[in-house]
Amino acid sequence: MKKFLILFLLLSSVGFAQNFNSYKYAMVPAKFSFFREENTYNLNMLTKMYLQKYGYETYYNNDVAPDEFVISNCNKIYIDVLENNNTFTTKLKVVVKDCKGTIIATSEEGTSREKEYEVAYNLALRMAFDNFGILKTHKFQQTEKSLGLIGEPAQNIQQEAPVKIEDKINFPAYNSSEWTYVVKSEINGYMITDSANPKFYLQLLKTNNPLIFIGKSERGNGVVTLKKDHMIYEYYENNMLISMQLMVKI
Repeated sequence: MKKFLILFLLLSSVGFAQNFNSYKYAMVPAKFSFFREENTYNLNMLTKMYLQKYGYETYYNNDVAPDEFVISNCNKIYIDVLENNNTFTTKLKVVVKDCKGTIIATSEEGTSREKEYEVAYNLALRMAFDNFGILKTHKFQQTEKSLGLIGEPAQNIQQEAPVKIEDKINFPAYNSSEWTYVVKSEINGYMITDSANPKFYLQLLKTNNPLIFIGKSERGNGVVTLKKDHMIYEYYENNMLISMQLMVKI
């Protein structure tokens, strides 16, 4: 029975390692939820450095990232840090999630009794990462998952009414029976508004790929992919991936 248990634990460990090895990328938040400012005490930068040390190509969630990173949500792991402090001790855990928000690994708790906050948080986070064996053994192996070909959440497609594009150079208003889109060029991209619906706007921020934009709107931040005669705006709403097709061409 004891031998069986040891064998089961070894097989489980190998399975987890293989699962993590299929990820090339890691995403780190620019700000942790228990702080008000980005990169407080340099913890986010420290987290990014550890992920890079362990072989992940790592970006903040507000970085302009390469095409392969942004075109799929499931080709990366998502890193978070959780705080569990008490009066005398700083306690931090590193949490790893997949694209569906499922926790796939959690580190042992890193602790520090240092009185100075910056020192305590850095020591606790370093301890959590140094003891996180599943990340330390990471060796990327390309699979269908690493390419984003499997594992994507189901999409909820919302179709907008088609519009007629007449002039791509002057960015005119695009009219249909229901929508009136106006596209304006900006320094970092474009702004799309709907004159018939003042609440609708979609800001497109340029990336290194002219067909991929970072999309910002009242619905949420996401990714915009340009197609031949339309664009796809993808974002998360209540942990569900929403994919909206807009019949607008720029």
